[in-house]
Amino acid sequence: MDSSVLAQRGRGQARRAADSPVMTAAAKAGFFARGLIYLLVGVIALQIALGGGGGKKQADRGGALAELAEKPFGAVMLWIVGIALAGMALWRLSEAVVGSAGEDGGKASKRAMSAARAVFYAFVCYSVLSYAAGEKSSGGGSSDKRSDDVTAMALKWPGGQWIVGAVGLVVVGVGVYIAVRAIMRKFRKHLRTGEMSPTMRKVVDVLGVGGGTARGVVFAVAGVFALIAAVQHEPGKAKGMDDTLRSFRDLPAGPWLLALIAVGLVAFGAFSWCNARWREV
Repeated sequence: MDSSVLAQRGRGQARRAADSPVMTAAAKAGFFARGLIYLLVGVIALQIALGGGGGKKQADRGGALAELAEKPFGAVMLWIVGIALAGMALWRLSEAVVGSAGEDGGKASKRAMSAARAVFYAFVCYSVLSYAAGEKSSGGGSSDKRSDDVTAMALKWPGGQWIVGAVGLVVVGVGVYIAVRAIMRKFRKHLRTGEMSPTMRKVVDVLGVGGGTARGVVFAVAGVFALIAAVQHEPGKAKGMDDTLRSFRDLPAGPWLLALIAVGLVAFGAFSWCNARWREV
């Protein structure tokens, strides 16, 4: 049999494996877990904006896990979230290997992005499961302290300022990319919109645009702080998600801007749950 036919058959078998009910369930679970984390981060950020009890909490993944751990059956929920994120990492890995849904899902650039996302979610999964197992300095550690430590270490390397600056530029670019795609409603092509009612499509649009834009803004601002840290050679200028969100309070709009971003993060959490329901896997 011709080698090209064998290769095509192999890709078809791999694609069917990626489309299996198990992989579909893994992706759905991952989107649900991601949505829960963003929802909790948004709620904490909103409490900070309104001057409530959130002032002593961290508006980042660590704060979200700590918040979840305090709820009834919190320990069980932490394990469920960690395992669900493992499903997300596995699904993204399958996309990197066999391609994602859609006509251009097999492009090298798409596969590379899926591979990067698989690595990211594998790291997040490890940190959540470590936290669930009792290692509170892992998933529950401050994103601000981790950012300071990593930036300080990188600045000591030869060419460290350029490295930190380059990373900052990449993060700014990622933030802009996320926000622009959200505003342009690019997420629609990944959703089975035909299964939604007209009202639900409008709701998903609002959640996707608002949530994606808020998420992109947070990424972009964090990247700007990394650039400032590189230019001024001060690791403390780099900020994790918590300090980045709190920095919005110092702008002219004050707490109201942070509240708007917080609502956007809650919207992104809800949008992730919409992905769990209607995403093309």
